[in-house]
Amino acid sequence: MTKYVYSFTEGNKDMKDLLGGKGANLAEMTNLGLPVPPGFTITTDACRSYLNLGATPESLDVEVTAQLRAVEQQMGKTLGAAEDPLLVSVRSGAKFSMPGMMETVLNIGLNDESVEGLAAKSGNDRFAWDSYRRLIQMFGKTVLDIDGEHFSKPIEELQHAKGYAGDLDMTTEDLKELVAQFKDVVLRDTGKPFPQDPREQMDLAIEAVFRSWNTDRAAIYRRRERIPNDIGTAVNICTMVFGNMGDKSGTGVCFTRDPSTGHSGVYGDYLVNAQGEDVVAGIRNTLSLADLEKLDKKCYDELVGIMHKLETHYRDLCDIEFTIEEGKLWMLQTRVGKRTAGAAFRVAAQLVDERLITQDEAVTRVTGDQLTALLFPQFDKDADKTIISRGMAASPGAAVGEIVLNNEQAIERTNAGASVVLVRRETNPDDLAGMVAATGVLTARGGKTSHAAVVARGMGRCCVVGAEDLVVDEAAGTVDVKSTGKQFKRGDIIAIDGTTGEIFEGNVPVVDSPVMTYISHGLEAGLAASPDDATKELVEAVDRILTRADSKRHLLVRANADNPEDARRAREFGAQGIGLCRTEHMFLGDRRQLIENVILADTEDERQEAFDALTPLQKGDFEGIFEAMDGRPVTVRLIDPPLHEFLPDLTEMSIKLALKTERGEEITAHEKKVMAAVRANHEQNPMLGLRGVRLGLKIPGLFSLQIRAIAEAYVACKQKGLDPQPEIMVPLIGSVRELQIVRDEATEIFKEVSEASGVEVDLPVGNMIELPRAAMTAEDIAEESDFFSFGTNDLTQTTWGFSRDDVEASFFNEYFDAGVFGISPFETIDIHGVGALVKEGVDRGRSAKPELHCGVCGEHGGDPTSIHFFDSVGLDYVSCSPFRVPIARLEAGRAAISNDVA
Repeated sequence: MTKYVYSFTEGNKDMKDLLGGKGANLAEMTNLGLPVPPGFTITTDACRSYLNLGATPESLDVEVTAQLRAVEQQMGKTLGAAEDPLLVSVRSGAKFSMPGMMETVLNIGLNDESVEGLAAKSGNDRFAWDSYRRLIQMFGKTVLDIDGEHFSKPIEELQHAKGYAGDLDMTTEDLKELVAQFKDVVLRDTGKPFPQDPREQMDLAIEAVFRSWNTDRAAIYRRRERIPNDIGTAVNICTMVFGNMGDKSGTGVCFTRDPSTGHSGVYGDYLVNAQGEDVVAGIRNTLSLADLEKLDKKCYDELVGIMHKLETHYRDLCDIEFTIEEGKLWMLQTRVGKRTAGAAFRVAAQLVDERLITQDEAVTRVTGDQLTALLFPQFDKDADKTIISRGMAASPGAAVGEIVLNNEQAIERTNAGASVVLVRRETNPDDLAGMVAATGVLTARGGKTSHAAVVARGMGRCCVVGAEDLVVDEAAGTVDVKSTGKQFKRGDIIAIDGTTGEIFEGNVPVVDSPVMTYISHGLEAGLAASPDDATKELVEAVDRILTRADSKRHLLVRANADNPEDARRAREFGAQGIGLCRTEHMFLGDRRQLIENVILADTEDERQEAFDALTPLQKGDFEGIFEAMDGRPVTVRLIDPPLHEFLPDLTEMSIKLALKTERGEEITAHEKKVMAAVRANHEQNPMLGLRGVRLGLKIPGLFSLQIRAIAEAYVACKQKGLDPQPEIMVPLIGSVRELQIVRDEATEIFKEVSEASGVEVDLPVGNMIELPRAAMTAEDIAEESDFFSFGTNDLTQTTWGFSRDDVEASFFNEYFDAGVFGISPFETIDIHGVGALVKEGVDRGRSAKPELHCGVCGEHGGDPTSIHFFDSVGLDYVSCSPFRVPIARLEAGRAAISNDVA
């Protein structure tokens, strides 16, 4: 039979899955002999059973009774007894810390009789009635779902009427009056009196904690923190100790190191004559631990000793809750403390120096998300800000500038020396020039894998997407905020925060990151850019940990880069090559007309003329990238998008021609030809249509043009004495025969270029795995392929049947709310579905070709969770945007250390 209840003496810190973080750590402190009030933990198994069945497990009551009696025997008291009653707290405690998200009820066991017994035993009437009014207030709000205002308002009215400065001024009679009022509130709002049976109070509180797992705030917090929805919470029943018994009592929270900076010392807050929730609620100003030393030297010294013991035991910064009851110190909770990104790196480096952890452990103590927070420019946290609206945080950073609404405005104002934020309803490839010119990008539509988000991350541009509160009218030059009715115009200054998704009115000061200077220019430059010793310490800590991660990782880290500038930047950030060079971006702008000429060509000669014009341009593109990445591989993906992206929009073109006809204007032969081509190439679902290898086979010479340009650029670089290492990647392969045709074409071109130049050309030809069929037939495709690169954006799209351009905005919020998934599968790889196909593709491919080189080049290549999965399935490299390279390096090191241990 399943055991649902464990005494604090039965558990340990490694039982978080079952006992939750709070219960496991209470047990661990008990094992260490620290002064922990007796109690027991109801497991997460019980919670999951309750959430599934709508009722507590049948055996739970019996187990709780047994453990409660054991506590009563140990304390020599009975729950809720009329004389000297035992009181308990009922507190939540999930595996992962969710501060303030779930419920707590203190002082369970008080009723109209036991409050008198508590007053008599303690000799403190005010304390007893204060505890009773707290119980009814907390119980009413958290267990009975009564609006908290119904309890807080009477307190405010009483204090105002009597001129009190705060809760400590309330007398025993005041508290008795509040208890009576609160009991009336419970009866009025529920139709039932406040329960007088102590066991009923406890049982109802336990169920309330279980229910609180599914409150909106808890669900939102889990989604943000990527905490699984199905793990449930434990419930901790702990003997009450009282910090509100008078001036010799109090409660506090402390940290073994400063969680903001990481600096060693004694940090914390203390409240005299208070209970635990008072510290969190901020009902009055707290004292420092230095003040506690003056008030109660004995308890202070004991607390400092326990803090040192816990930090040594956990080998990390600890967050501790404690209560002092009439001069007696009690420990109520400890956990590994949350900290800022800077503190995380400083503490990890300090603990290595103190020989509490190894260098490898230091790498696992920090995360890629924390490093990200240190890399990008940030708004000055102390500056005044006026928020306009919020969207999705798509690409970190801080951007301030004039509103511009199209490419021309962005370029014009940037050339004039202005900083601009490109604001669009949504972006498309044609907006690339404006995005390059802008310091930030803001869209009213789209998700984290929308065009704006993907391209912005690739360029390191601050970006906020999906700000649905905004109405962008390019023609009118306005941006309206629906919720407030406020209007902004082109040229108005706004600021966007790509880390939080917030949008601000006016200028907000931005501060630079010395850690970014270190990443791009080295340790000496980072230290020189550091304004103080604390920042220098941080830069040195990041350097130590990142260097260690590089030495341990199995995965190489490449970058997604489409031009020499991005390639150079990627190299500065530590990229070991380019894993994805998208050639379609090279055809935008002035060259778009040449692609249009290819599409409109009536004869082979016309098409070849367009190819001949494009070839030297493409060669120049590749030559610049190969030079920037000299000596390192560059994987060039042949043109991938559907042709419609290089032609006018069907609807817009139809309206344009209809208006000309209406005005009696003649439609030119060229316009007719373009319209015919637009109609011929229009597809209902172009992402599953004529694109990738299909396009290369449909239009003879298109792939040949690119392959020849790559080969000739390779030769040109070799003749300069460089070491170019291009790899040709064929997109959207579903059949081995498709790859065979392209490979044969490439082999013939290599031969021709070799003969013409006298330089041997024999370049690797591989393919993307972005269709389920490709993964499931990978052993056949591997026979013709020199390498695989998993395009997980499209593989996710084709596996789920999602259109990544539409689904995030249309129904993903409902899917999050319903628990279909906790995070977008386009952001973090779906391990059980898409991930299974990646593993299958690797295993099948290497069954045919054991040394087959395999990597990933989708957006998941820069996602920390996904990187750990890619390491576990044996990929050789990940490729991500240049600005994600340092994060990928760190996470690849963390993954290697964790997976090697496992």
